[in-house]
Amino acid sequence: MTKIFLKTEINGLKSIVFDLSRNIDVHKKSVRLTNETAIDGVQSGLINYKETVTWRGKHFGFYLTHKSRITQMKLYDYFVDEMEEGKFKSFKHEHLFKEKNGVTLMEDIITYEVPYGFFGKIFDFLFLKKHLINLIEERNKVLKEITEHL
Repeated sequence: MTKIFLKTEINGLKSIVFDLSRNIDVHKKSVRLTNETAIDGVQSGLINYKETVTWRGKHFGFYLTHKSRITQMKLYDYFVDEMEEGKFKSFKHEHLFKEKNGVTLMEDIITYEVPYGFFGKIFDFLFLKKHLINLIEERNKVLKEITEHL
């Protein structure tokens, strides 16, 4: 099992950062490099508790799909999305939000398991973990830019 921890400080209210983080249209803007698009479930606007979205995007030269569901949510403190269908054995992304003096600390905790035994673990170590970190960092950069220019 692999775990990724990322923290991003954003000059903006927690409620705004929270809503932008679960906005499908904002997510589409942040994943331009992988050409991701929502193809099923919630395809625009805010995704809510128990709702699903299926993404299709190009990763490592292949078009892949990933269906996730919001399994936990407490406005405006956290939400969790978990994979229901996709290439991982398991995938969970926790989004946590704390605010102090108009600055929001957004924390991402991503926990996942790869298939294909030893070969999957080698691929994860050499390529996949860094790829996921880059995707989340780009997403957070876009969230920060949008929030701080409102």
